[in-house]
Amino acid sequence: MNYENELNFFLDVLKKCHIHAALVGAKDSFMQILDPHFVSVVGWKSDATVRQALGEIESNTKYKFSNEFKFQYVYIRLPGEREKNVFSIGPYVCAAPSLQDALEIAEQAGVPLGAQKAFAEYYLSLPVLSEGDRLFVAFDAFCERIFQTASFAIVERNKAYRPFALSQTAVAHDDFDSIEANIKMMEMRYNFENELIRAVSLGQQHKGSTLLSQLNQQLFEKRVADPLRNAKNYCIIMNTLLRKAAENGGVHPIYVDKESSRLAMKIELLSAPQACTDLMAEMFLSYCRLVYKHSTKSYSPIVKKTVLIIDSDISAELSLQSLAKRQGISAGYLATVFKKETGKTVLGYINDKRIEHATYLLGTTSLQIQTVALHCGVMDVQYFSKMFKKKTGKTPKEYREAVYR
Repeated sequence: MNYENELNFFLDVLKKCHIHAALVGAKDSFMQILDPHFVSVVGWKSDATVRQALGEIESNTKYKFSNEFKFQYVYIRLPGEREKNVFSIGPYVCAAPSLQDALEIAEQAGVPLGAQKAFAEYYLSLPVLSEGDRLFVAFDAFCERIFQTASFAIVERNKAYRPFALSQTAVAHDDFDSIEANIKMMEMRYNFENELIRAVSLGQQHKGSTLLSQLNQQLFEKRVADPLRNAKNYCIIMNTLLRKAAENGGVHPIYVDKESSRLAMKIELLSAPQACTDLMAEMFLSYCRLVYKHSTKSYSPIVKKTVLIIDSDISAELSLQSLAKRQGISAGYLATVFKKETGKTVLGYINDKRIEHATYLLGTTSLQIQTVALHCGVMDVQYFSKMFKKKTGKTPKEYREAVYR
């Protein structure tokens, strides 16, 4: 059976998820299975082969093991006569650890004192994959495919199996090694930030689950003694970076500033360092939605200005003629260009924004429906109700009742 396409696809998925994977042969050095970054950070060495470290690997079997560092791995033997026939995924952890957990594990595993900080930062950067994670569902489907069977054996090899303990000695880090390890951790943080910035500038909400799974305490480099203040400071930095990313994605500063101010207030209201990761996740998704909703990057200056005028005050007197007059162009020309670039008529865009603002006010305030209509730029409440029902399927009153039910 030829499964190279499936294997390459799965390897590509793992790479995009920032999960280390290895393809090795039984006689290869066991060091090839380890994450090279871990090896450079901690300085572990091994003369063992893959077979010596992992033992015999049966066909149609998925193996799971953890070592003395509580790193988790899964591996299988690929079918066929290929030279590199051991496929390993890991390391990962099953639950997000704390810094204290990481330091205690480092001490118990015999990591040299000079390398324990670097180890802890590396440990906190590992992907968190629970037993029911969709990646494992995909891996099981991959196993079924290449094993050509609906069922296969699962063997657990826990820390008593200790593959890392074979012929290994810890290499003490001198000052240069420690500096190099810190540089690599810094590079990891900056690479992660750059990925977030790029995703936001493109409005890629779908990348949220992959990128946000990496949000953990390794991001919070200790810069001040107070853990909460330290976490808040990092949130402030992230808010600034993502704000600029949204602006680069074509969102006008008027929207960016409003969202940035809202998030800044939430940062200062945080009461625990652990809540900062959740807030950063909210930041990412909020700015992505902003780009998706308000990006005018592909619009001409005329359409950009028209959209900005409409969005900045939906209660104002808005008509095709008035919008065209403000820009010194004909109404016919504006109508043609606007429809071509946005796919909507000017009136259709205005009405969509009015209904959008109306749903917000109906769901968050107790304003009278007539007042809501005025805030949305509609003077006739009956016309407003008719327009609202046509768009949402409910009258304003029915919509509000459904929200508060």
